[in-house]
Amino acid sequence: MSDRVGGRANGAVSGGAVAGDLAGGSVPAGRPIHVLIVDDQAMVRGGLRMILEAEDDIRVIGEAGDGAAAIDAARLLRPEVVLMDIQMTGMDGLEATRRIVEAGEGSATAAPRVVILTTFEVDEYVFRAMRAGASGFLLKNAPPDDLVAAVRVVAHGGALLGPTVTRRLIEAFVAATPSPTADRGALRHLTEREREVLVLVARGLANTEIAERLVVGEATVKSHVSSMLSKLGLRDRVQAVVFAYESGLVSARD
Repeated sequence: MSDRVGGRANGAVSGGAVAGDLAGGSVPAGRPIHVLIVDDQAMVRGGLRMILEAEDDIRVIGEAGDGAAAIDAARLLRPEVVLMDIQMTGMDGLEATRRIVEAGEGSATAAPRVVILTTFEVDEYVFRAMRAGASGFLLKNAPPDDLVAAVRVVAHGGALLGPTVTRRLIEAFVAATPSPTADRGALRHLTEREREVLVLVARGLANTEIAERLVVGEATVKSHVSSMLSKLGLRDRVQAVVFAYESGLVSARD
């Protein structure tokens, strides 16, 4: 395939992320995780490919050099995970993420999980990408092991959020849009404990940390998270964080 959709490149770059909890995913048993790499720099794509293909359980099935090519590649190749750069010539990663996620929602197959590649830990564009449906973000300057872990986490239903990164990221966006923009009425469907769990998820706590805070078992927390997501019609923890802030349930001052 061409450089925009498939094929190889060379160079080196690493990524980094804070991994959330695994929550079950759509990768068929016994098959490697299929990954699509999207970046307008061939050396970056080549470096990411080199890192990922060193793993037995991950296979890079394509590359794209801009957002439009990413949409075509995602439709044709049907990866489980898309590593998406934000700033690219032509269509950027934000619009590509939105279209890829929306196309997946109307399809019989699950939408790819999009991980945003970024140079900055606090970036308004990253939050906008999460609103568009991204499952988290990956810092390009973190160790290669974090890149591999991030792909595995999102492929199996997890999200890439941690407490410090989550708070700083949300604060940056909420400061610019202080008024609630989500339907707070949907919160009435949650039990008191589920609302409690949502608040803690929005603050970036993992299931183990929530279990310790609430003095319950981790399996109980996972059950509450699953129920909360279902009642609110949310896909994953990233959407839950966005909803918690946009509904006004949690604020940057909390």
